[in-house]
Amino acid sequence: MTEQKTQSTEEAAIAEELKGVPEDMIDNSELAKLREELEVAKQDVLYARAETQNVRRRLEKDVADTRAYAATGFARDILSVADNLTRALSAIPADLREDEKLKGIVAGIEATGREIDKVFTNHGITRIAAMGLPLDPNQHQAMIEVPSADAEAGTVVQELQAGYMIKDRLLRPAMVAVAKKPD
Repeated sequence: MTEQKTQSTEEAAIAEELKGVPEDMIDNSELAKLREELEVAKQDVLYARAETQNVRRRLEKDVADTRAYAATGFARDILSVADNLTRALSAIPADLREDEKLKGIVAGIEATGREIDKVFTNHGITRIAAMGLPLDPNQHQAMIEVPSADAEAGTVVQELQAGYMIKDRLLRPAMVAVAKKPD
């Protein structure tokens, strides 16, 4: 609205100034050319503003993604530590877990495992569910097929290595064994 007022005010001022000047002396083509250039310049400014706003939005999204997923490389590396702790616990036979000499070691390994799980949770790292679910190629990596009469074909029957997500992105797929129909 203000732009229209300004334009009509400018046109009125121009018309007032040109009063009394013969029509054949007024070069309307030059005035029309200047108006066209002004419109082109206004459009260019609008496009530049829009592009600047788009760049700003993209940058803000990139910064947010960088903050959210900054720990991805480190998290991948620490997953092997978590795997080794799990293997260490599963390697201790039940009768040795009750041995007074090893109770402290077992408790320490379990506490370390709980602490890693807590840190993962604090950073948005979650374990992917696999057992008994249909194979999801976006989260599971089928390593072997196992003939099974109990499970439906394409169902995960064994988890060979746990998979993890960081927020909504895949950190590491779960390596699984999938059921197939018996021969």
